[in-house]
Amino acid sequence: MRQLLVSLCVAGLLAGCSFAPNRGGNESGRGAAVPAPPKDVATIPDAVPRAEPRSRYGNPAFYEVFGRRYHVLATADDYVETGLASWYGPGFPAETTSNGEAYDMYAMTAAHKTLPLPAYARVTNLDTGKSIVVRINDRGPFVDGRIIDLSYTAAAKLDVIRAGTARVEVRTLRPTGPGAVAPVSTTVAAPSAPLYIQVGAFGNRNNAETLRQRLLATVTEQVSIQTNSNRALHRVRVGPLRSVEEFDRVMAQLAELGVADARLAGE
Repeated sequence: MRQLLVSLCVAGLLAGCSFAPNRGGNESGRGAAVPAPPKDVATIPDAVPRAEPRSRYGNPAFYEVFGRRYHVLATADDYVETGLASWYGPGFPAETTSNGEAYDMYAMTAAHKTLPLPAYARVTNLDTGKSIVVRINDRGPFVDGRIIDLSYTAAAKLDVIRAGTARVEVRTLRPTGPGAVAPVSTTVAAPSAPLYIQVGAFGNRNNAETLRQRLLATVTEQVSIQTNSNRALHRVRVGPLRSVEEFDRVMAQLAELGVADARLAGE
């Protein structure tokens, strides 16, 4: 579940793959033994909002999971949401988050479906009044009704571990204080930015060229081959496409041609 995303490979790490997130969201760690937390877990400090550029990975214009499309927000400013929080921890300590960082279940982090990465938010348990501040660096949870997946430590501090879920409010925060400066960029790739469709990946360039020629005879958009740095993989891509509507139109055309593995490509 965790290594799904999207097509996200949607977009490669979510970008090299195609991205999107690396995880499919997990309920609450139920069914897995909870490792012994640090003795001072309650004293682990909250995340401190600081100005950061958006991550290279994890911020496509949109991505799809389980047949549902999620549009990444252009900004985290003034975002408020209420719903259920869950948590993930056991079983994922060696995984990579959607923005390319190593997942640390004892860090004050969280996963969200649409906020740009990274983002900071105050999460308040609506039943107890307790609140914490987390840094959002992952995608998920992809379970109906869940709005945020907390790391083990964040969930422990918010009293979510035992029940597995809790009613919460998620409110994004901006960097504050004398040293706070505006991030280099707070926006994600917008639908107006070029989009590409990956229609195939081959170890043999001749096979990639065969598919490219087949598509050139049918589609009007540009079809190219992108070869990775070690020349071991050749990706056939259609694009650039200038809108989500154009992306959907070409995807439908490719489906009619029998191209079953087409997906949003990463960088």
